[in-house]
Amino acid sequence: MHTTTARTDEALLPSPPYFDPTRLRAELAALHAEHGEGARPALLERLKYLRRHALAASERRLLADGKGRACAAGLSHFQDELVRLIFDHAATDVYRATNLSSGERIAVAATGGYGRGLLAPGSDIDLLFLLPYKQTAWGETVVEYILYLLWDIGFKVGHATRTVDQCMNAARSDMTIRTSLLDARHVHGEAELFTAFETKFRASLVPGTGREFVEAKLAERDDRHARTGESRYLVEPNVKDGKGGLRDLHTLHWLMKYLHDAEPGEGAVAGGVFSPSEYHAYRRCEDFLWTVRCHLHFLTGRADERLTFDLQPEMATRLGYQGHAGLRSVERFMKHYFLVAKEVGELTRILCAALELRQLKSTPSLGALVRGLGWRSRIKIRRMTDFKVEHGRLTLEDRDVFRRDPVNIIRMFQLAEQHDLLFHPEAIRLVHGSLRLIDDGLRADPVANAIFLKLMTSKAGAEPVLRKMNEAGVLGRFVPEFGRVVAMMQFNMYHHFTVDEHLIRTVGLVSRIERGQLEEDHPLATEIFPHLKNSRLLYVAAFLHDIAKGRKEDHSIAGARIAKSLCPRFGLTDAETDTVAWLIENHLVMSNFAQSRDLADPKTIRDFAEIVQTLERLRLLLVLTVVDIRAVGPGVWTGWKGQLLRQLYYATEPLLAGDSAAPTTVEKVARAEAAFRTALGDLHSDVVEGLIARHHPGYWLRTGREQQIADARLMLEADAAGRTVASHLATDPFAALTSLTIYTQSHPAILALMAGACSSAGADIVSARVYTTRDGMALDTFLISRDLGSDADEERRAGRIVASIEKLLRGETTLARLMKGKRRLAPRLAAFSVAPDVSIDNSLSNAFTVIEVSGRDRLGLLHELTSALSELDLDINSAHVTTFGERVVDVFYVTDLSGRKIVQPARQRSVRERLLEVLSRTGDEVEAAG
Repeated sequence: MHTTTARTDEALLPSPPYFDPTRLRAELAALHAEHGEGARPALLERLKYLRRHALAASERRLLADGKGRACAAGLSHFQDELVRLIFDHAATDVYRATNLSSGERIAVAATGGYGRGLLAPGSDIDLLFLLPYKQTAWGETVVEYILYLLWDIGFKVGHATRTVDQCMNAARSDMTIRTSLLDARHVHGEAELFTAFETKFRASLVPGTGREFVEAKLAERDDRHARTGESRYLVEPNVKDGKGGLRDLHTLHWLMKYLHDAEPGEGAVAGGVFSPSEYHAYRRCEDFLWTVRCHLHFLTGRADERLTFDLQPEMATRLGYQGHAGLRSVERFMKHYFLVAKEVGELTRILCAALELRQLKSTPSLGALVRGLGWRSRIKIRRMTDFKVEHGRLTLEDRDVFRRDPVNIIRMFQLAEQHDLLFHPEAIRLVHGSLRLIDDGLRADPVANAIFLKLMTSKAGAEPVLRKMNEAGVLGRFVPEFGRVVAMMQFNMYHHFTVDEHLIRTVGLVSRIERGQLEEDHPLATEIFPHLKNSRLLYVAAFLHDIAKGRKEDHSIAGARIAKSLCPRFGLTDAETDTVAWLIENHLVMSNFAQSRDLADPKTIRDFAEIVQTLERLRLLLVLTVVDIRAVGPGVWTGWKGQLLRQLYYATEPLLAGDSAAPTTVEKVARAEAAFRTALGDLHSDVVEGLIARHHPGYWLRTGREQQIADARLMLEADAAGRTVASHLATDPFAALTSLTIYTQSHPAILALMAGACSSAGADIVSARVYTTRDGMALDTFLISRDLGSDADEERRAGRIVASIEKLLRGETTLARLMKGKRRLAPRLAAFSVAPDVSIDNSLSNAFTVIEVSGRDRLGLLHELTSALSELDLDINSAHVTTFGERVVDVFYVTDLSGRKIVQPARQRSVRERLLEVLSRTGDEVEAAG
């Protein structure tokens, strides 16, 4: 609470040149005197004008000096002046009362963020109208007038009208209200009344409730982090409520103010909670985050707290970032943002730990309520001469522990991991002050590296200990190559976390698979893990696989080279180093084959087996691929990707195992036909043989048993009913897919029509299989990502898509009509530019030409590509769709209409040019073309 009308720092600003309180009061009084109640429109326009000018002036100042906290303080100061102006006008001109009773005195206070004297351009305005007794008719009228005027100006106003006792009662039962009142600040009206409120709040509510308040604020923080994302390294962070954002600093402010009646500023330094450097770090972080938040509100024109991809480039420009050292300007800005978020996290740990230790003397259970700061009692660590445990926290015997033996910096994390200990704030401070001791000598020390390798490959604690080392700044110093990717974001929609966070999460997923915790999601990876000859290679590869991101060279190749340098340092043998380097160089190969190649084509499997060469490498690569994809972010891993990886693994395993009994293609077809006969044993043999005769051999190689049976039923029912168009749909919750099959007369444009119908419904297509029977019927199947929770809802959505496809095939509607009004390019996608590319390869398949196209994704793109291929007289056998955020990679296995590959250079050139034209079109151009 503040008894002054503003803060004692940069917020003490003069009124803006256009805001002369005396002149404005006279102007409003004259308006009312002349027009009475009819003065409101002119009054409102005048006040809106003041607000527009205040915002414009604040934005100009922010762009000029880049001081976000000063901008927020200035806006709060303007708001104070405006509230005073409106209050005086209401009480003096509109509802003038000559003899106010003692019960009609009002104090106007700012609460919440406004009470702290800091407002973003779009922030809510929280007001408390404080009364000495119950509300009077005059007071109610004045308050109502003020609120309606503020609302009509355009402010979002939160308000309460209470007596002092009512405030106490509300704050006693509601922690949110108590926190808001903690920040209460007198703005106008009866100062003595506000002082009485302030005194009573501190005297009657605070004593003896410190533990309760801390518990509530930390639980609230955890809930907020759970809502906005547990990691502070999400690449579209919430500046206000996200982990490492402004609200975390507010939490520190509340804890300090409630427990010590001081903010985390000079008072915290004087009280020994913060060191001077930590206090300056607090203010630096606060100013940076306020700068970003104010710019964010100015950019969007509203209270938008999420720093989305489409806003990040403009934010980087406003803040003056330049591209450098392989990073674009937006990536350099975001790296700065995440370094600040990291520092906020470190300040949070220090302050919470310090406050906890002070409270533990009387309330030891408090420690269990601080996330990540648990209470441990009576811990004994034998032969620990340089470390000790105080109040359940690991600390140092003296301040020279690290100087005497720098290996102790690494050893400290080992002890914490072994004994499940948390760090004393003084230990954290000393680590920060000793980072310079992590030099080439320590990096080359065999003992330090042996400890680090043990931590990195810990089955139980690898992820948490690596994250602690990273937060403390130790990891990036001990492994400088890792330090280059700390807080590095990649400006794309595929990766959800910074590179360092992705690597640490990948290591954590390896340990979770080893412990069997992800068996339901990853049955094959869990099954083969115990059979690995050397599982620690997986941990090292997981830790290093993206360590070369942000360089001009391919990160897989550069990463393998870095691994060859680091692994011997960590203590790996030459053979182990070679395997880790191979895994890193090829860590994308298995996912690329699985998602972009025809797994029913024998050449695909042979090509993959030739790269992998050994069964042990296949097992290692499968697990690494799984954890890499899953660690990208929520929703990236799907059951369909798992199914493709398992299919590729099972097809490759016999080749690498030297299975001489592996069946030939002819034998595979014969076995599939025999199994088909058995499965349809309820039908007459002539009917079954007739179905078999209608299919080419490739059908039996490329279609699973369940699909074969579903196709057979569909064909028989459609033929019996004389239907020209028939369909079948099935959902697969485990693979998170819905399968749509269309049976109709074959035509080159069918695939394009199906793709268009799916796009018009917003369905994400992951794969398409095109098949034509010997008698000229199309049997085409699309796999679309599951979008809805229940099977029934998903089936209804798929049913609508099928109905659209059937209408298209019968000529009852057009794609232009279906696509009308659909947004071709999502706003977030507009922030990205992806260079279109087309490659045509005849070496990847013995029977087909493989065309790979990549570019920026947009609604209807697959339809446009398949339409173009149809217009080029190309027959699509299969299509494989992979989306990496904003970038889509579509692979088509095609022939000409006579079934031959596309080999003529001129023909290939025309195909490439046509597809590049499609990829280069914008959504608006597509819409204009109909």
